[in-house]
Amino acid sequence: MSDGPTPQVSIVLPVYNESGHLVDEINRIQSSMDVSRYSYEIIVVDDASTDESLEIARDLEGVRVVAFTHNRGPGAARKVGTEMARGDVVVWTDVDMSYPNDEIPRLLKELDGYDQVVGARMSEQGSHKFARVPAKWAIRRLAEYLSQSEIPDLNSGFRAFRRDVAGQFLHLLPDGFSHVTTLTMAFLSNGYSVEYIDINYAPRAGESKFHWYDDTKRYLQQLTRMVMMWNPLRVLGPWAMILFLIGSGKLVFDVFDKNFRLGTNTLLVFLAAGTLLVVALVADLIVQVTRPKHTALPAMIVVDDPADPEINETEE
Repeated sequence: MSDGPTPQVSIVLPVYNESGHLVDEINRIQSSMDVSRYSYEIIVVDDASTDESLEIARDLEGVRVVAFTHNRGPGAARKVGTEMARGDVVVWTDVDMSYPNDEIPRLLKELDGYDQVVGARMSEQGSHKFARVPAKWAIRRLAEYLSQSEIPDLNSGFRAFRRDVAGQFLHLLPDGFSHVTTLTMAFLSNGYSVEYIDINYAPRAGESKFHWYDDTKRYLQQLTRMVMMWNPLRVLGPWAMILFLIGSGKLVFDVFDKNFRLGTNTLLVFLAAGTLLVVALVADLIVQVTRPKHTALPAMIVVDDPADPEINETEE
């Protein structure tokens, strides 16, 4: 860990009942970072653990500890840790043995030229796959449609990003598991660059915090939130057009079948189309007006080093 007052990297670790492996994970992180070229700090945010996680974290050398008095969720823990971070770059990961925390230096190296780098998991090791996999697939496909970007892993918790960019969006992040999805969408929707690298994902140690009913319900709520928050016109606009075309077809049918008498159901279809279009336009206007003004420019590298021709390139 860096002895200087301002580390380059802040590693934020949300902790809830992880006493069985907390020391091993932090040792793994410190061992890999100590031999890297990055100065760093580790911020443990204990989410009101009921085991000995908080006491263990406080006994660890070189670790900043924040303790919640009541359980608030991993999103809240990561938001508070990010707000307290001193480094220009923030790393999010977990301490449940699932993410390859010894590869954090690799994650940081890949950040050069990007605003965020996400570790894309090559397998699904979570519990309740019957609920998680379809829900995640639907949300990821919707996110790709809204952002018009390919997203290999939408809700990976293993990521590094520029703190000044993420600071614009922390107030948007929910306290639950969907905060990582929201952060990805915030970057993509506002023109910031996101890169993905493949990582191995192991079965987690300890008990999963995922609840199949509550969290599937949150996934459905997240679908609605994503539509209205990021690109409502792109989703609602086509549906309004479909209803308008249905109403137009029904109008033609009424002209010939009802002797120019307009059916009540035809009026209802036109009314639904108009209402949906108005809602889409108003929602899109609100999104545009409330969109954060950029306080940081998207990452750009311009390299011109005659001594190393392999890196002589301009990347944006």
